[in-house]
Amino acid sequence: MARWMERVFDSGSAPVRFIVLAAIALGDLRLLHRPEDATGWALALTGLAVCLAGCVAPVAATVVLPVLVLAGDRMDADVSITLKAMIAVALFELALRSSARGVLVGSAVTVGLLLVHALDGATWAQTLYRLAILAGFPLLLGAYVRLVREKALRERERVRAAERAAIARELHDLVAHHISSMVLRAGVARHVLPGGDPRVAEVLGDLHDSGTAALADLRDLVAVLRDPALVDPGVSLVERSALPEALRGVVERGVQAGLRLTDEIDPAVAELDAVRRLTILRLAQEGLANVAKHAGPGTGARFSVHVTDASVRLEIVDDGRTRPEAAPGHGLIGMTERVELLGGHLIAGPRTDGQGWHLHAELPVTEPSTHAAPEAFTHAGLEASAHAAPEASTHAGLEASAHAAPEPFTHAGLEASAHADPEASTHAGLEASAHAAPEPLGEGAA
Repeated sequence: MARWMERVFDSGSAPVRFIVLAAIALGDLRLLHRPEDATGWALALTGLAVCLAGCVAPVAATVVLPVLVLAGDRMDADVSITLKAMIAVALFELALRSSARGVLVGSAVTVGLLLVHALDGATWAQTLYRLAILAGFPLLLGAYVRLVREKALRERERVRAAERAAIARELHDLVAHHISSMVLRAGVARHVLPGGDPRVAEVLGDLHDSGTAALADLRDLVAVLRDPALVDPGVSLVERSALPEALRGVVERGVQAGLRLTDEIDPAVAELDAVRRLTILRLAQEGLANVAKHAGPGTGARFSVHVTDASVRLEIVDDGRTRPEAAPGHGLIGMTERVELLGGHLIAGPRTDGQGWHLHAELPVTEPSTHAAPEAFTHAGLEASAHAAPEASTHAGLEASAHAAPEPFTHAGLEASAHADPEASTHAGLEASAHAAPEPLGEGAA
């Protein structure tokens, strides 16, 4: 029943409700309570328009409709029955959607104006009974539907919290264990081969840095999954001044992977809000990592990010070999979901000339919101956890975690201890996240 109520009274179903209400009201006016003159039709149709608008402005509707009833009394237009039915609908929407103050104001004004209308030739007992039926029933019904919907919402949040906690435990106990082991071994190898090939040392150093950055990101992700409230709404996950440098770090890692990269990074990206900054960074990491994996070393690629008054555009174009057609991997699905979550769109596929691959993403630019970051990052964090597994094998399925930003992002009091010396790194390298969460996440990563 709760699911049915949510679907019927959700804001996305408003057009359907408008059509149903309009059909019922017009049928009543045409078949049951037909106005006798033009004045009655004008009042009735005006009331219908106000009633439909009550789905988005219920307080205003509950004020205007009783006024139309009084106007009908003054003009001797017999439309009060139809208008009272519309008042009942407006009061239902008022109880369903407005704040407590809105409900109080709207219902008080409605009852006051209807008292003026109903006292004409009626006793107080009759008047109060009519008002109890006309106003009390729709208000109680709207409040009941609202409570049912809120209860269902709380239940969904409880289930999501349990799912996030399960994902956090798996990340902490399994993924972190393996990554910390890789970091430790890379660090040891770098120190036991002092006179070896410098290219080997460079590769080992890059592997160690990538692993420690991934550990830092995992600490942040585990903390957010355990308790999204740990993220201070006023603290961005990617500092404004750090985003251009972080994007250049992603490009530099692509060059180290053997790509011939050129980049155009608009300094205005630093002025984006926190959610869009994080999204742009993840798109860059995933997109360039896919080029390195699927097009191979020696591929030429162009990476650009430009900000306009209305949107921010990210584009990655390469001249590598054309990928075979395949089902979208987790990476492409995750990037698309990130972009669509912010009202943008993403296009990825072979270039029209057949010489390589093209990825284009565009996000609308909005004013920074101090309340959007935690919720959006929680959603994005859940997606990111699905992309961390190195199991996707298509162009879009490359794991983003292996190409994390050159510098870890710390927030909510987390310490970037993953950048310690390799000798100090242990399988408990992610244990700092347990101190950021409300409860410890297991016995350790070992």
